[in-house]
Amino acid sequence: MRSLRARALTGGVVWAILAVLIGVYGLDTLLSAQAKRRFDALLLNRHTQVIVALANAADAPQNIARGIGDPAYSRPFSGEYWQIEGAQGDIIVSRSLVDTLLPRAEPQADGVLIRSYTADTGDDLRGVSEWITLDDGSDWHVQVASSVQTLIDERDALRNSLVLAFGAIVIFGVLGAFLQVTTILRPLGYLRRDVLTRWDSEEGLQPDTYPVEVAPLVKDMNTLLERNRDIVSRSRRQAADLAHAIKTPSAIIRNELEELQRQKLPVGESLAALDRLDAQLKRSLARMRADGGNAGMRPSTDLDTALGRLGRAFGALAGNDRKTLTTDIKPGLRIRMDQSDFEEVLGNLLDNAIKWAKGQIHLSVRTDGDNVLVCVADDGPGIAQDDYGAATLSGQRLDTSKPGTGLGLAIANDLAHAYGGTVTLGKSDRLGGLVACLSLPASGV
Repeated sequence: MRSLRARALTGGVVWAILAVLIGVYGLDTLLSAQAKRRFDALLLNRHTQVIVALANAADAPQNIARGIGDPAYSRPFSGEYWQIEGAQGDIIVSRSLVDTLLPRAEPQADGVLIRSYTADTGDDLRGVSEWITLDDGSDWHVQVASSVQTLIDERDALRNSLVLAFGAIVIFGVLGAFLQVTTILRPLGYLRRDVLTRWDSEEGLQPDTYPVEVAPLVKDMNTLLERNRDIVSRSRRQAADLAHAIKTPSAIIRNELEELQRQKLPVGESLAALDRLDAQLKRSLARMRADGGNAGMRPSTDLDTALGRLGRAFGALAGNDRKTLTTDIKPGLRIRMDQSDFEEVLGNLLDNAIKWAKGQIHLSVRTDGDNVLVCVADDGPGIAQDDYGAATLSGQRLDTSKPGTGLGLAIANDLAHAYGGTVTLGKSDRLGGLVACLSLPASGV
C-alpha cells in the first residue's frame, strides 16, 4: 500500500474500530454487572417483604399471601415466585407456582443464599433463600425467585443501545478521519500541482507557503528542479550543436558528390548512402531532443496555431503537385508535446502522404478519450498490413520508386513514443490508401 491517504485512513479506521470494540466490551461488562446488582437488590427487597408477611401472619399462614401486595405472585407462571417451608415440612407457596415447587430447603445454614437455577416451571430463575427464626421460636425457610428473562431483556436492550451509539461514533469517526487526512494531505496536492506548473514557468517553489514538515522537501525539490532544467537545457544545446557540426560537412560532401554526378560519374549509391546517413542522424538527434526535453517537463502545444501553419505550408506543396489537401480539425485542442517536435512528426506524415497520394490527402483531428488523434490519409497505393511494423520501426524503404530514406515514419514514431504517444498505420476507409494516426495525450494547460 503506497498511498499515504489509504494508509492514514486504514490506520484510523482500524484503531477506531478497535477502540469501539474495547469500549463496547467494557461498557457491556460494566452495565451488565450493574443490571445484575439491581436485579439482586430487587430480589432481596422482595425477600424481605415475604419475611415481613410471614412474621405478621405466622399464626395464620394462609394469610401470608394477603400481606404481599405484588399481583405478579397471583398470576400463574408469571416468573415471580415465593415459597415458605417450615422446619416440620409445611410448605406455603405463591399462586404463581400453581402445582410446582421451588427447590426444597437444604439443611439449615446461616446467611442469605443467592443462586441461579432452572425450576420445575421450566423458567431459568435467580433466587434468594434464607433460614429465619421468628419471635415464637419457629424456624422457616423463605425463598423468593424471579425469572432471569427480564435481566436478559435488559441486557439485550443495553447492548442494542450500545451498538447503535458506537456505530454512530464509528461513522462520525471515519468521516472525521477522512476529513482530517484530506486536510493534512492537501499541501502535498498543492505541491504536486505547483511542481508541474512551476517547471514550465521556471519559477521556484515557495517553502514558506507549505507546512514546516514539508518545507525541507520543497527546498530540495527547488534544487532538483533547477538542476534538471540545467541538464535539459545543456542536452538540447548539445544536440543542436552536434546537428550544426554535422550539417556543414554533410553539405560539403553532398555538393562534391552532386558535382561528380553532373560529370556523369557513378556516385548514385554514395548519394543514397549519404541520404540515409543524414536521415539516421536526424532520427537520432530528434530522439535525443525529445528525450531530453520531455524528462520531467510537461510541454504543451496549441493545435490551432501549429495546424494552421502546417496546413497552409503543405496545402501549397500539395497544390504545386496538383493534389488537394482537405482538413477536418476540431478547434481548441492542446497536446502534451513540444511544438517543434509535433510539427516535425506531422510534417513527416504529410510529406509521405503528398508523395504517395494520387490526388487526395485528408488531415483530421479529434479527441479520443484522454488523447488527441491526428490522422493523415491519402488515396495512394498504401502499405501491406504485414509491413506496418517495419515502416514505423526499421526505417527501411519499402518502395524505391520514389526518392526518400524511409525514415520519415520511424522518426515520427520515435518522437511520438518520447511523449507517451503512438503512431499507427492502417487502410483509409475514406480514401482507400494509407492512413497514419498520431495519438498523443491531451493537455488541459
